[in-house]
Amino acid sequence: MRIGEIAALVGLTPRAVRHYHRVGLLAEPGRRPNGYRSYSVRDAVVLARIRRLTELGLGLGEVREVVAGDAGRPLGDVLRELDADLARQEEEIRGRRLRLAGLLEGAPATVETASPALAALLAAGPVTGSATAARDRELLALLDTADGGSGDIYAALRPLADDPAVLGLYEELDALVAAPADDPRVAPLARRLAAFVPAEVLAAIAHEGPAVAGFGEALLADCPPAQAEVVRRVMVALTVRMGGGAG
Repeated sequence: MRIGEIAALVGLTPRAVRHYHRVGLLAEPGRRPNGYRSYSVRDAVVLARIRRLTELGLGLGEVREVVAGDAGRPLGDVLRELDADLARQEEEIRGRRLRLAGLLEGAPATVETASPALAALLAAGPVTGSATAARDRELLALLDTADGGSGDIYAALRPLADDPAVLGLYEELDALVAAPADDPRVAPLARRLAAFVPAEVLAAIAHEGPAVAGFGEALLADCPPAQAEVVRRVMVALTVRMGGGAG
């Protein structure tokens, strides 16, 4: 993705993204042969996290410490200090304090900046160590930031959180992490995944409108070859189901 595309996806301006580069919040990405920056889905995930943390009221210095990882201050310490300050304010910060309360109870990293609707969906999902599931949670948090936390898609996804078949599908995707794109498991898994997506989810996606230009390409580039091929086939199949043609 180019800078304008990633900025539109996360709901910021290109100027803000450049500022985050200058102050050291967001690492500079690689560049294309023409000199333009080329952002990955991972960059978008980090940028979405920065936006959500600043919306919680953290200053850029505090955000830098949080996103620094193990070398930075614990997120709980920073949020406790922020909560003490917010407690001196009234109605205008009530929503922030409710969200901070969830963080101080030890919410997972992918939930820490999510809207209440997404946090509820993720909390209802099964506990799994799947790397693919963790990536999906990050993508949901990214899209949550991009569209402002619309609840239609989360409501449509809620039945999947209770379906035990979800864990099996994630295990099959994890098993493809080192496989080539032409692995024979790719095509049947893609068909089952596409069929697994309820019509209600497709309707909610259609209601949200088209994705930001460049996002699909960046998403595929973020996956190992076999997993990327599964995702590509699923995207094509879902486009057909939504009436978008054979792709």
